[in-house]
Amino acid sequence: MELFNKSGVLVSAVLVSIGALIACQAQEDAIPSSSVIEAAAMQIGPNGQPAAERRLQEWAEQGSPVAQRELALRYLSQPERRGEAMQLFERAASAGDAQAAVGLIGMAHDRSPGGGSAGALSAGRVIKEAATANYIAH
Repeated sequence: MELFNKSGVLVSAVLVSIGALIACQAQEDAIPSSSVIEAAAMQIGPNGQPAAERRLQEWAEQGSPVAQRELALRYLSQPERRGEAMQLFERAASAGDAQAAVGLIGMAHDRSPGGGSAGALSAGRVIKEAATANYIAH
């Protein structure tokens, strides 16, 4: 009987340890607060911080509107990535990020020759969606 109790305690301890490891991993994969994401974006700076940019990309892929916006702002300075920036702004604005909606309007205005309406209509559609979505406070 004593052997069974020791084995039971050992098995219980192993299961608790595994549960704790899974919980730690789940917290590691969680999207951080807006202020943490914005601080990571500021670390990138003009010279670039590859690790910080990779984290922003991960958070953006996980669906963080703030990370999508910050990554879009980063891509604005790279002409070859402006299309990607527009898509990120659209995703973030659709999720309710007001700052991304402003960035989207600016890109739509810059993109349309003479301030044409095609880009503005697309931006207007996304802003309308953002207005009906939950606003994300920053």
